[in-house]
Amino acid sequence: MSEETNSQASYGAAVFLDRDGTIIEDRGYLSDPAEVVWHEQTVSSLLRLSECFHLFMVTNQDGVAKGRISRGAVDRVNAYVASVLERHGAPIAATYVCPHDHGAGCRCRKPSPYFPEKAEQDFRIDLGRSFVVGDHPQDVELAENAGATGIYVLTGHGWKHRAEIPEDTIVVDGIGEAAEEILARARHSGDGSPLRAQER
Repeated sequence: MSEETNSQASYGAAVFLDRDGTIIEDRGYLSDPAEVVWHEQTVSSLLRLSECFHLFMVTNQDGVAKGRISRGAVDRVNAYVASVLERHGAPIAATYVCPHDHGAGCRCRKPSPYFPEKAEQDFRIDLGRSFVVGDHPQDVELAENAGATGIYVLTGHGWKHRAEIPEDTIVVDGIGEAAEEILARARHSGDGSPLRAQER
């Protein structure tokens, strides 16, 4: 369990983003930043979201516990993803990683709300106004457990597990449509105002 924190003074609504299959292609256990393949609309979509929301990356990486990949490799890939996004003006406020296996019984593995609740405390995030975007049923469950709104993308493992999610789940093709849905809901609720510079 770790956090890579860029700011401790932020507050407001957030978008919690799964990594593999959501903002980058799911290519198994990534060990090198050179293996990262971006979804076409990721950077532009997160740039738009960053104008109104704090962005967090939340990822289960059980390959560490299974010995398939090192924790250092996971951190390097995460740092690369975050650096690219920051360079394009869409900074990740913190990256949260669960390195444990499914049966370990840890408190940080999705769908446990441990990391969103940590963001709530550390960044004064209002989870009730926040969103979770991911391609696995556990991301939808994470949103429910955290009191946020879940958005399920059909990229990555999305199509494979489509029948496993509740019927009332918001389902979109990918990160581009997820951003559109979030921004539309933010405008409707009055949360669509740009973040002040000191909040970022």
